[in-house]
Amino acid sequence: MAQKIEGDITFTGAVRVGSISLDAGNLTNSDIASTAAIDRSKLAQDTLQPFSIPLTDLRVHDAVQTVLPGTPATDDLGLDSGTFGTEAIHVTAGDLKAAGATTRYARCKIALPAEYDDAETVNIRVVAKMETTVADTTCTVDVEAYEVANDLTVGADLCTTAATSMNSLTAANYDFTITATSLEPGDELDVRIAIACNDGATGTAVEPVISSIKLLCDIKG
Repeated sequence: MAQKIEGDITFTGAVRVGSISLDAGNLTNSDIASTAAIDRSKLAQDTLQPFSIPLTDLRVHDAVQTVLPGTPATDDLGLDSGTFGTEAIHVTAGDLKAAGATTRYARCKIALPAEYDDAETVNIRVVAKMETTVADTTCTVDVEAYEVANDLTVGADLCTTAATSMNSLTAANYDFTITATSLEPGDELDVRIAIACNDGATGTAVEPVISSIKLLCDIKG
C-alpha cells in the first residue's frame, strides 16, 4: 500500500528504489547532468521536421556538373534570380503557352540529417504554382528519388507518390512520400524533379514555377 509523507526528507546515504514516478513538470532541464549522455533513441520523436533544400543546389538532370540555366531550354528547368529585394529566387519551366506537351527537369542530391530516426517517415515537399495563367490542358509536378549506395549503385525509385497537378495560380505544398524502410541518417538520395505542362492556347503567359523544396522527416534530437 502506498504511503504519503508530507514535508521534506533528507538522506545522507544512497537511496535505491525499484521504480520512481514523478508528476509532470517536476523534472526540469537543470535536473539533468550535462554529462548524462542520453541516447538519441530515448528522445521524443519530432515528426516531419523541415530541412530546406537550396534551389541553388539544383543541377541540369543529365549533366550534373552544370548548374541550372537562367533561361529554361529543351528539357531543363531554369533558375530565375528575379530582382533582389523585389522577387524571390525561384525555379521556372518558362512560358509554355501554346508549347504543347513539354517536360522539364532539375536534379539534386539530398542527405538525410544526423537527427533522422531510422526507417521513419520521409517526404519531399515541393511548393509550386502557375504564374499569370493556368495551362488549358494539364500541368503536373513529379519527384523521383533513388538511394545511392557507397559503391555508386542505385535501387528502385523510392517515391511512391504519383505526378500531381500543380495547375493553380495559388502556391501549394505538394508532398511526395519516400519509402523509408532501409533509410538511416547520412543516407543520400539522388532526386529528380519534373514539371510536365501541356498547353495549346495562344493567350497570356503560362509559367509553372517552384518557390521552395524541403526534406521532411521524423527526427530525434
